[in-house]
Amino acid sequence: MLSYQHGYHAGNRADVFKHAVLFSVLQIARQAQHDWLYMETHSAAGIYDLNDPLARKTKEADEGVLRLLKTPESAPALADWLSFVEQCTPSAYPGSPSIARHCLGEKDRMIFFERHPAEFEKLKSSLGNDDRARALKEDGYTGALKLQPRRGERLLVFLDPSYETERDMEQLADWLPRAMKRWPKAVFLVWLPLFKDERELEFGQFISSLDFGFVAGTRWDEQSGKDTALEGSAMIGLRTTPAMARPAYAMAEELDALWG
Repeated sequence: MLSYQHGYHAGNRADVFKHAVLFSVLQIARQAQHDWLYMETHSAAGIYDLNDPLARKTKEADEGVLRLLKTPESAPALADWLSFVEQCTPSAYPGSPSIARHCLGEKDRMIFFERHPAEFEKLKSSLGNDDRARALKEDGYTGALKLQPRRGERLLVFLDPSYETERDMEQLADWLPRAMKRWPKAVFLVWLPLFKDERELEFGQFISSLDFGFVAGTRWDEQSGKDTALEGSAMIGLRTTPAMARPAYAMAEELDALWG
C-alpha cells in the first residue's frame, strides 16, 4: 500500500530473521555456475537510518538488530549477516536491496520495484551508480511479469509485501502460481509475518505447498493483547536447494532460544 513506510519497522525482530535468511540464501546463490536475475516486487527504501525519527518513534530496532549487535556471540548462525550490518553502521542499516548488491556477483542483474514515491527516491539514491541494479517505480507484480531472464541467467524473486491488509495475502496468493508457471525454473523467497491470531496460517500453508523448498520461522513472546499483534517472522523458499534451507533452520532455532 502507498501509505506504508518501512522506516518505522526497520531492524525489528521480523527484519532480523528476514534479512539474515535472505543474506545466507544469496551468498549460496552466488556460488552457482550461472548468472542471476534477482527481482524484488516490494523493495522499499534500500537503506535506513535507525537513529531517524521514524525508527526512534517505534524503537523496534532496539529489540531486534541493535540488541543482537551488542551480543553477536549469542547468534552464531547470523554472524555473517551481523558482520555486514555492523560494517554498514546503524545510520545505514541495509535493507534487502543493499543485501542483494553486497551478496550477488559482478555479472548478476538486479531489478527493484517500488511504488511509494518517497521510498522510491530513497531506493534510487541507495543504488548509486551500480550498473547491475535498476529501480522501477511501478507495481511489482505487474512489472515483474513483463520480464524474462536472459539466456544463461536464472531468476530469483524475493516477495516482501507490507501485509497491511488481508488483501495483500490474496494478491500474493493469486500472483505467485501465475509467476511460477511463467518462470518454471525460478527460485522464490516469500517473507511471511506471523500474527497473534494466526491469520496467515492458511495462506502460508498454501504458499509452501506450491513446490519443494523450505519453511523456517521464529516466534517471540509478544505481550500485546491485540489479535493483530506481530509475534513472529517466517521465510518460505520455493525451488530452493537443501544448502539454502540449512542456515534458515539454524537461524530460526537460535532466535527462538533468544526471543521465545
